[in-house]
Amino acid sequence: MPWGDSIQAGNPVANTFDLDEIQTNGELIGLTLSGPTTYYDYRGKHLGAQYLLALRFAERIGVSLRMEVCRDTAEMLQRLKAGEADFICYPLSREGCGWMVGRHKPELVQELDDWYEPSMLDEVRRQEDFLLSSRSVKRRIFSPMLNRQGGVISHYDGYFRHYATSIRWDWRLLAAQSYQESTFDPEARSWAGACGLMQIMPATADHLGLARSDMFHPEKNIAAAVKYLGELEQNFSDIPQRLERTKFVLAAYNGGHFHIRDAMALASKNGRNPKLWRDVEPYVLGLSQPHFYNDAVVKNGYMRGSETVEYVRKIMERWNSYRGVKFSTASGLNGTPQKAKKERKKKYMI
Repeated sequence: MPWGDSIQAGNPVANTFDLDEIQTNGELIGLTLSGPTTYYDYRGKHLGAQYLLALRFAERIGVSLRMEVCRDTAEMLQRLKAGEADFICYPLSREGCGWMVGRHKPELVQELDDWYEPSMLDEVRRQEDFLLSSRSVKRRIFSPMLNRQGGVISHYDGYFRHYATSIRWDWRLLAAQSYQESTFDPEARSWAGACGLMQIMPATADHLGLARSDMFHPEKNIAAAVKYLGELEQNFSDIPQRLERTKFVLAAYNGGHFHIRDAMALASKNGRNPKLWRDVEPYVLGLSQPHFYNDAVVKNGYMRGSETVEYVRKIMERWNSYRGVKFSTASGLNGTPQKAKKERKKKYMI
């Protein structure tokens, strides 16, 4: 196995943490590179088969896992030698999962040997495939249009109309985004913990002041999402054209503003306009390729760019289909026509 065939200790003091000390300290530290099979950020969570495998090992020995991203293998090797980490979480060899641990950690090496089975890598790959599929989102599928003739897109149109004004958005655009996020299911929940109509992450809810107990409350979920969209509008205030800025905001809501800024930097470096979505979109897609996510101007590594590009495209298409819908003046705040409510009430009166 590769675990014990690594670098000799460089700093004998820093390198003395073996398994017992790691468990006492409560943290396992790994070094890795950004990439689709190693480690990357996905909507506020970390994925990558190598990372998921390391997470399993950390759970086995009862500690948390901290992953440090390096620019290249030379940096990883240098930092491991300097005692800045416990292991390299990257396939440096074809044996086992290819990780590297210093010889000054014989107990850790033995524990890895006892734990690892070749089938584990396929297991975590299947786990990741599931997490990235629609099957990992618990939601009911509702119609994208409740009543076109009546001017009602969803049961929540009144909330979309009310809160969209604060960021000067067309309420139908907000509705289109909500359908893309949850298909109008206020109880939707993703594997990553995103909740409600607008699929707000718990950490984002904390940042926005939305109580976690209210994350499935339709109005409060929409209000918090609009607050976050307003923050993203400010983050991209350097984009003067409103419609263009909207596309960047949607992309950032899905993929993270830091990744979108990386794509903008790539566009600028390659002579394209970083403030036009059609010029930046190819580089959002490009961030799934080593040639681009390893570029010196990229600060945040790999991203699943195809998902973000498709997210923006679908919302814009659905918004265009909604734009012919006039808001029903007979609607209550939640968007359900008052006449229909009265008819239902009469129907069940005794």
